[in-house]
Amino acid sequence: MLKQWFVARAVLAGLSLATPLCSAQSALLNLPRPSQHAVITQRVGITDITINYHRPLVNKREVWGKLVPYGQVWRAGANENTTIKFTDDVTVEGKPVAKGVYGLHMIPGENEWTVILSKTSTAWGSFTYKEDTDALRVTVRPRPAEFHEALTYDFDEVKADSAVATLSWEKLAVPFTIGVDVHGIVKASLPNQLQGLAQYTWEGWDDAANYLLAEKYDLDDALKYEDTSVRTEERYDNLMTKSQILTALGRKDEAVTAKNRALEVATAFQLYGYGRQLQREGKQTEAFDIYRQAVKKNPNDWVALLGSARIHSAAGDYDSALKEVKMSQAGAPDNQKIFLDAMIKKLEAKQDMNKN
Repeated sequence: MLKQWFVARAVLAGLSLATPLCSAQSALLNLPRPSQHAVITQRVGITDITINYHRPLVNKREVWGKLVPYGQVWRAGANENTTIKFTDDVTVEGKPVAKGVYGLHMIPGENEWTVILSKTSTAWGSFTYKEDTDALRVTVRPRPAEFHEALTYDFDEVKADSAVATLSWEKLAVPFTIGVDVHGIVKASLPNQLQGLAQYTWEGWDDAANYLLAEKYDLDDALKYEDTSVRTEERYDNLMTKSQILTALGRKDEAVTAKNRALEVATAFQLYGYGRQLQREGKQTEAFDIYRQAVKKNPNDWVALLGSARIHSAAGDYDSALKEVKMSQAGAPDNQKIFLDAMIKKLEAKQDMNKN
């Protein structure tokens, strides 16, 4: 019986690409393999796509149509099944595929290839492959490529909602596109994510709302998340986000109310940051009103003084602006003083600190 096991093992070794019978391989020991193991993962949105494979070498052989015959199912690598894993539902070449792990096989052709995802992912190569285990078959076109001595998988053309997985070996590349419904997957995941520690913080609900707002996706849910954030802890941050969501929903009066409340609870630093945002948007008059609110709220705060200096600088009163920036620098944290040095030099040269 033991002798039969060794014979069977030798046969399998002989069938493995780039695995000659004389190579030092073992089913019992951890020894180097001629076709070395590799794993590559690409994240699209929050979905991980992982290809697990072994890398045969060309080794001066004629690969396509010879070592790898045309028209026959091939393991798309060496040794055990090449596998591809999706942590969420995806599409491959536009066809739906459920999340999970699949055996990846291919049928090479001179002008077109068939890419196969098999529900069996634990076989040795393609020797026991059965078509009735297919989860997917798609046809793709190979293209010429730079020479690759070792078979390689890579992800190219990575976009917000897709990536192209490419097998490259010898002078040929075989690409296939994987698509991800990022918005749908993220939205579906948020209730589960918010069952953890994140549910007890204002930031978790605010992050969820900000994602939906930024993507302009399901703003009604975004508002529900933001309302929960505000109820958890009323903050300048979540009130401003709520104002932006209400604006996007066309509810302008409610948006103004939320923004005004945000400004009421804002720190001087937050007011200054909002003022700088308005300046970058070309709304200087509104920005200066915000700086004045910061001064009124805390006239001795270093950022309130900085905002006041910006108002004086814009009016050409560089001496007053310089005095206030120096006062600001005296109270500023050390990691901010280098930026204030640059402002002081600009004002000493009679230049407006508001202009880059």
